[in-house]
Amino acid sequence: MTGEWAGDILLAGVVLLGSSVQWLTGMGFALVAVPALVLLLGPTQGVVLANCAAGVISVVGLAGGWRRVRMGAMVPLCAAAACTVPAGTWLTRQLPEPVLLLTMGGLVTLAVLLIMRGARVPALRGAKGAVAAGAVGGFMNSAAGVGGPPVSLYAVNAGWTVREFVPNAMFYGVVVNAFSVASNGVPGLSGAQWVLVAAAMGAGGLIGRGLASRIPEGRARLLVLLLALTGGVTAVGKGLWGL
Repeated sequence: MTGEWAGDILLAGVVLLGSSVQWLTGMGFALVAVPALVLLLGPTQGVVLANCAAGVISVVGLAGGWRRVRMGAMVPLCAAAACTVPAGTWLTRQLPEPVLLLTMGGLVTLAVLLIMRGARVPALRGAKGAVAAGAVGGFMNSAAGVGGPPVSLYAVNAGWTVREFVPNAMFYGVVVNAFSVASNGVPGLSGAQWVLVAAAMGAGGLIGRGLASRIPEGRARLLVLLLALTGGVTAVGKGLWGL
């Protein structure tokens, strides 16, 4: 029983951290939380919980900024994501757990490194770039719970400011996570675990909002990326160990 409660408290801590990060930067719940959730709950359950939590946070976060959503870019992004979500779900059901851990950890690590470098990719511009970013993001979101990095790269190449990026990231998060939950299902948590997760999401939102005005954006973003990189490398290591 003690071990179960320790695991539940750790689960709540991971959700709290991911929620704080999401409110602080507009995106990042999955990058920070997915590697730890996968290690705690297993690849399938960890991903679907990340989809549910990130989707709910995006719905709440979008309430005050939906007028700033760029529908011209979001429509092709979301349409492309909807087409590739089933492929990501299919992949997770075909691979053994060590390979899934290795794949997910590798995707997170690669995505973080690309974002840290501020990669400029000419193909990620205009309508074709939106379709490409959406397609990759939808696949990654349902397979590994991390659909945000391709959208971040699209925003970097489109020259968006952070103020422009946040509401669009929230809108994308609502749509792509809704498709992912429809495809993957909901996590099989106990009633007590759901209560802890909901409380952690609420507390994380309060903490993230409170810190947003106190922590410089660049420092917060670097912290998120370093946490995500650590988690990604850890998942890769566990996957390799299990092969």
